[in-house]
Amino acid sequence: MPKYTAFKVAGYYLYFTMACTIECMHVHASDTKLTESGSAKLFVKPDGDTIVTRQGTVSESDMNKIRKYIKLNYITMFEMWSKYSMHGYYGENK
Repeated sequence: MPKYTAFKVAGYYLYFTMACTIECMHVHASDTKLTESGSAKLFVKPDGDTIVTRQGTVSESDMNKIRKYIKLNYITMFEMWSKYSMHGYYGENK
């Protein structure tokens, strides 16, 4: 399961599963098990902004930290995503 970082951001791993690659780029955030169950899900736009479609167990304060991290690092994160998926950012027609 690919992680976007080897470390936790605001106490959460940021990752995606191979099943995720059929959708546009998004990030799951989980503090324990790296599964979709209970995780937050954020779709990433071409400018690095995010749309939270599932909050999971992530507090609002931690979600803001995660969103800021993604905004600052979305290009590098997209490079990893692109190794596994032909789909682009949220809202792009590909």
